[in-house]
Amino acid sequence: MKLDHPTLPVLKAAFPDITFRVSEFRGQVTVIVPRERIKDVCRHLRDDPNCAYDMLTDVTAVDYLNYPAQQPARFAVVWQLASYPKETRLRLKAYLEPSLDTSGIEADPELVVDTVTDIWPTAEWLEREVFDMFGIRFKGHPDLRRILMWKDFPGHPLRKDYPLRGRGEREEHRVMGRNSA
Repeated sequence: MKLDHPTLPVLKAAFPDITFRVSEFRGQVTVIVPRERIKDVCRHLRDDPNCAYDMLTDVTAVDYLNYPAQQPARFAVVWQLASYPKETRLRLKAYLEPSLDTSGIEADPELVVDTVTDIWPTAEWLEREVFDMFGIRFKGHPDLRRILMWKDFPGHPLRKDYPLRGRGEREEHRVMGRNSA
């Protein structure tokens, strides 16, 4: 399959030492980037006038546990980029393989990727959400703490090994009636 996305030749020329894997699904192009080079690639995509990706629209993650197709690693961090001057969109993905089997209770030293908050300030809250829900940490983030769950929440609820009924956190809440507030 030949992809004709205008950013691909620019990336290939700028990073000859990286072998990018590229896929296309329903008109959206995804570039797989080694996690240790994500910051360099993002900065280039923003600063190069041939790319001009001036907006980070989303940062999220995927847990591929029990996924039917073979994946390079269990987790992937995904950055959605948009270039308004060029009217193009691009998805970047970096794979992370956990080294601990703790169901997300303790920090895994392998689930770390560089922050892009210095490139796109909007990444600050988006990266906090990925940290909170998946336990993936962003090295260099200015304020990496939970954003949706409380500080001592036991685990990361969007991981596929997190129990659907929780780990008892619902049973610890006081039931409030309509008139008790």
